Amino acid sequence: MRALLSPESSSLYFTSINIVSRDPNPCRSRTSLYFLKRGGGCRLIRRKPRSAAVKAVLDSATIEELGLKESDMRNPAISSTYRRSMLPKPNQTVLEAQARICTGPTQTRPLSEEQAFKVLDTILRSVRGELKDEEQVSKAQIGAFFAGMTIRANSFPEETQWSEGERRAMNLFWPLLLRALPPDVIFIADPEGSIMGLGNSVGPQFIGNGTTEMRLVGALREILAGGHLGYEEVQGVLKDVLPLKFEDGKSTGVSESLLSAFLIGQRMNRETDRELKAYCLAFDDELGPAPVADVSSLTHYGEPYDGNTRFFRSTLFVAAVRSCYGESSLLHGVEWMPPKGGVTEEQMLNFMGANTNLSLHQAKELIEVGADNCSVSLCSLPFFALIETFASFFQDEEVGFAYISQREARPSLYSLIGLREHIKKRPPLATTEKVQQFIRAKGKESIVAGFYHEGYEEPLLMLMKRRGVHSGLVVKGEEGALSMTTRLRSASTSKGFPVNYCSGFRSVGTETACKEDGVSHQSFRLEVNAMDYGFEPTDTPRTDRSVNFEIPFLCNLDHDLACPFVSKNIELGLAALHGQKGPAYDRIVLNAGIVDHLLGCDGAEDLTIALDRAREAIDSGKALKKLLNYIKVSHKLK
Repeated sequence: MRALLSPESSSLYFTSINIVSRDPNPCRSRTSLYFLKRGGGCRLIRRKPRSAAVKAVLDSATIEELGLKESDMRNPAISSTYRRSMLPKPNQTVLEAQARICTGPTQTRPLSEEQAFKVLDTILRSVRGELKDEEQVSKAQIGAFFAGMTIRANSFPEETQWSEGERRAMNLFWPLLLRALPPDVIFIADPEGSIMGLGNSVGPQFIGNGTTEMRLVGALREILAGGHLGYEEVQGVLKDVLPLKFEDGKSTGVSESLLSAFLIGQRMNRETDRELKAYCLAFDDELGPAPVADVSSLTHYGEPYDGNTRFFRSTLFVAAVRSCYGESSLLHGVEWMPPKGGVTEEQMLNFMGANTNLSLHQAKELIEVGADNCSVSLCSLPFFALIETFASFFQDEEVGFAYISQREARPSLYSLIGLREHIKKRPPLATTEKVQQFIRAKGKESIVAGFYHEGYEEPLLMLMKRRGVHSGLVVKGEEGALSMTTRLRSASTSKGFPVNYCSGFRSVGTETACKEDGVSHQSFRLEVNAMDYGFEPTDTPRTDRSVNFEIPFLCNLDHDLACPFVSKNIELGLAALHGQKGPAYDRIVLNAGIVDHLLGCDGAEDLTIALDRAREAIDSGKALKKLLNYIKVSHKLK
């Protein structure tokens, strides 16, 4: 019994982050941060530089203990290195045009005549086989481009329809394109044979190859005319065509041109609620029923999957803080996602050595490990269970939060990443993938999601209510992410909601609450001013400047080419969890306390108390310990 109650001596393990200052000779001035855990305590020390290049590592003993391979480690400095190398790259000339025209009725920027000539000439030469490798224009790009042109011609307001320059370019190139383009693209460009004025019969007669494409073509006729689809129609198309299967980088199923036109077309038409519900719920049953975690509270965090490219991304560290007082969290996302291709939670966890290939059931175990331990009644446990409980306490492997990759949770949607890079703009999935419940909870559930463009806050809340959660919150954080800021509001902000705008609902039993889907909800809207809660205004920590990293091949590169930095984001977060006061620390505390309060979490009714308990979780070292535990325990799950 005594041996059981004696904590084992912890092995030493650390993460190293080597930083190069803004010295005129940046390859010579270096410092290092090391986070060590020894005997249950954590401390931050500075050491002299090492000659080895930076990488996310634990010490060699821990690497061996956890079964990690150094060959599996990713370069932590540049987010774009997480892009899968086997994905073919899009043609940049056409991609820039897509960024202008494949967007909404008021955001579209028509091409000039010179731009339109260049794009159409590039497409023509590509389909003729005159361009090679990365110069080639993919089928997905061609489908998205012509879908954008068709929808603009058919349904957009006059100011965002074709410019005179676009029309002259199209009149010149269309007879040539008509002889070179495949039938599916001709259909997308002129579905009714009326846009180009040449009596084209291909578009009106096109039906697709096989039943799958026939359904897709039927849906596209409505979309290309500026119309909308029903719930069952959208779900039917998605389940027919996904997951995409590729051989030699090319789809072996449905036409990539048609599918990209479908995805970007629905976004350009501004999706209806029923269309968004279809995207949100289409693959809920892909892997069977969601596992149910035995926790009293679970918050699902819906960060934008394409990451951050400029500002500190705090949610991973907020999850570690909230787990210290029984608020479990589930984070989800991907390693890399266009169009931003920014820093994601999966990149940070990869860098720190965590296992990011967890199944849903493994993630459920991590959420349950240490969750609600304070509420365990030892007197009610049988003798052997009592021994196991004490042993678990002293093993000090409590976690209480988890990360799940879309790769593991929704393989069908994950198969679209390459296509999404080639359509350039965000498809409807960029909204709905933030409102997922990969794991359920026995207790209360909440969803928190970030947004940027005005008009998507209400659809997000609608989807949360459709999920049946007790509380929901949308946040306009920096870069459309979830990180609220302590900086002063810019005086030039005049359009749309300001950063730190929040909107949401809580399930209550009061008479003043409104009812939706049979559940009473109390709604709220507010702009969070951090100074009202005692925070000093500070500039937002940046991850794209101020620091260069000790990676030899970067030393002579222009600074703008060495961003965004995964390493910088981790350095800021770990230093804050160690207790280093400053902007990153304040943002973690602010985001933990505000979310607890707005979601109606137990013990957070008073916002001052909610903020204080977040500070205590950091200052006591518990939050840092939780994150270190996550790295270790994630490799032990079977």
